[in-house]
Amino acid sequence: MLFSKACEYAIRAVLYITAKSHQGSRIGITEIAAAIDAPHAFTAKILQTLAREEIISSIKGPNGGFFIDPKAKPIRLIAIVKAIDGEQVLSSCVLGLNECSDEFPCPVHREVKPFKDRVKKMIREKTIQELTEELIAGHVFLKLGRKKR
Repeated sequence: MLFSKACEYAIRAVLYITAKSHQGSRIGITEIAAAIDAPHAFTAKILQTLAREEIISSIKGPNGGFFIDPKAKPIRLIAIVKAIDGEQVLSSCVLGLNECSDEFPCPVHREVKPFKDRVKKMIREKTIQELTEELIAGHVFLKLGRKKR
């Protein structure tokens, strides 16, 4: 709805990598793609972007893989959104109109604005580490893919 499919996959991948990094593991692309229910090649491209932006780390070789240093500074969700979708996703019109603002609202602007404001606040404040702890506490990390409809 608000974020691209790539951004959804990126957030799920970073959550998965963070949880596995807590256990001292480095994870390969194949495992990450399966865990987040994403295509392998698409996942590889997303992980490459996240590594380039220094959101995640990687080591090549037989004992390599993707990881997040458990002692690293907290990663805010906004960092992932900016890396994948850019910050404009937070201010763009949900109907895709070029001109949409408080002064020149689209037909749904007033209904959607409070929701978007709450999402902006949440992604600026919440960290991946906080979300990972919540997921681990709730034993949700069996699979981060979407439910089949």
